[in-house]
Amino acid sequence: MPDTTPVRRRPVADADATLTEQAYRAIEEAIVTLDVAPGKVVSEAQLATKLGFGRTPVREALQRLARERLVRILPRRGIVVAAVDVGEQLRLLEVRREIERLVARTAARRADAAQRARFREIAAGMEQVAAEGDETGFLRLDRALNLLVLEAARNEFATATMALMHGLSRRFWFLHWRQATGLEASAAVHAALARAIAEGDAARAAAASDALVDFIEAFTRRTLAQP
Repeated sequence: MPDTTPVRRRPVADADATLTEQAYRAIEEAIVTLDVAPGKVVSEAQLATKLGFGRTPVREALQRLARERLVRILPRRGIVVAAVDVGEQLRLLEVRREIERLVARTAARRADAAQRARFREIAAGMEQVAAEGDETGFLRLDRALNLLVLEAARNEFATATMALMHGLSRRFWFLHWRQATGLEASAAVHAALARAIAEGDAARAAAASDALVDFIEAFTRRTLAQP
């Protein structure tokens, strides 16, 4: 019988990123992929030792994660990884729907040639890792897509708002996708958005964004029926 265990890969270091950014990416991925479980209490020292960073970049990364609601910093008690909340996720999607539609439409109009090529690469990459059952690879490409859409839209206010939502959404998906959906279905709706933006079709990009949020909302609601 073939092994159907999802593939997990280690984070890839980015030499161009600051130590704080590298620490942020490592801790965020550990939280999103549940290597650091919801409700767990950790310390700066533990994370610094586990991930191989100094205390200062870890502290700065945790402050950013606190703003994104993935952790709560309790003075003299430690850092608590935020719980997963379905109601919170549904409220978050109300906001995401409106902002992501705007951002997708704007990105389709403003993306340059290099960004359009990268959107196509991400779409193909998502379909490939989904076919391979590589959940961590899919999450990394999802993050890359989120960041590229914001970069192409060139709107700092949308960027600041969406940065507060992506980690929570990705963690919720990682926790429940095996029961409520599949990698290939997720890849299809994400790839459709990426290709619409790559082709510069603003109307189709907005529609693809709505379809993606519809998919995520339906997936979220299905988790309510699970035991």
